Amino acid sequence: MMMTKTLALVLAASAVLAGCVVAPYDRPAPRPNYGYGDRDRDGVPNRYDRDRDGDGIPNRYDRNPNNPYR
Repeated sequence: MMMTKTLALVLAASAVLAGCVVAPYDRPAPRPNYGYGDRDRDGVPNRYDRDRDGDGIPNRYDRNPNNPYR
């Protein structure tokens, strides 16, 4: 009889404590893959952007395609 009450108490305590478990920390935000950044913030990833520095000159004709001041 005493063993049954003890077992019932242990099971009740474990059921109550099982709901108290939380993650210790949040997962950090994933970093973007290399080459998919957006330097000029126009919404087009640099890998596909024809003018990735936003200076108005397409990368093909731009001597410095990463520098918006040249």
